[in-house]
Amino acid sequence: MKYISFLLSLCLCASVFAQNPQTYFTKEEMTNLVNCLPAPPDSGSLEFANDILRYMWGKTMRQDAERAAEIEHDAIWNLDTLAVIFSVPFGLEISQEKTPEIYKAFTQGVGTIELVRIIPKAYYNRKRPYVMYNEHMLTTWEEDELRNEGSYPSGHTIRGWAAALVLAEINPAATAELFARAWRYGENRVITGAHWQSDVDVSRPAASIGYVQLQSSPAYREQMDRARAEFVYLVYGIVPDKKYKAIVKNLAR
Repeated sequence: MKYISFLLSLCLCASVFAQNPQTYFTKEEMTNLVNCLPAPPDSGSLEFANDILRYMWGKTMRQDAERAAEIEHDAIWNLDTLAVIFSVPFGLEISQEKTPEIYKAFTQGVGTIELVRIIPKAYYNRKRPYVMYNEHMLTTWEEDELRNEGSYPSGHTIRGWAAALVLAEINPAATAELFARAWRYGENRVITGAHWQSDVDVSRPAASIGYVQLQSSPAYREQMDRARAEFVYLVYGIVPDKKYKAIVKNLAR
C-alpha cells in the first residue's frame, strides 16, 4: 500500500502538459485497424462467453485492496501519470525536468501510437460491460465520460503496451519488467469493468502496429537516439557521441 500511495502522490504533482503532445503522424495517417484486425466477437460466440466470464472474474478481483488502488491509479487518462507508473519498471524517473529527452520520446511516441484507437472505436461503437449490465465500475468517476465511447479497442491498454514498447527500446534490460507492468495495466481495465477481455486482447497487437509505423518517422528516430544518449549518460556516465554533448550540458544545469 505504501508503494501505491507513493505513486499516487507523485501523480498529484504531475503536470498536464503531455495531454496533447505533438505527434509524428495524424490519426488519418495511422493504420486503419478496421482493415487488419478482427471485429469484436458476436454475442453468441465462444469468445464473447469468455468475455462474460472474465468480466465476472474481474469483479472478484476488486476485493484486493492493493490491486484496487493500483486500478484507480492506472485509470487516470494522463500521459504524465503514465510516465510515473512506468518509471518504476523502467528504472529511472521519466519527467520533463529530470529526463527531458526520454520524456519527449515517451510522450510523443505513445501519443502517436495511441491514435490507432480512434477509428475502430467509432466504427464498432461497442457497448462497455458496465453499461451492458447496468452496474457500476470500480472506478465510478469514469462512468459518465466513458458511457458513450466505444469499448473496442481499449485506449488504456494501447497506451500501456505502447509505453513498454517505447521504453524497452531505450532500456532493453528492463524489457521483462516493462511488459509485465503493461500486461497488468491492460488487465486492470477488465477488472474495473471498463472493457471486455477481447477489447484488451486486440489492443496489444494494435499498439504493436502503431509502434512499427512509428519507426518510419525520421523525427522519431532522431528523438529516440537522443533519449538513448540521455539514458546512457544518466545511468553509466557516458556520452555515446560528441553530437549529444548538448544533452549533458542541459542536464547539468
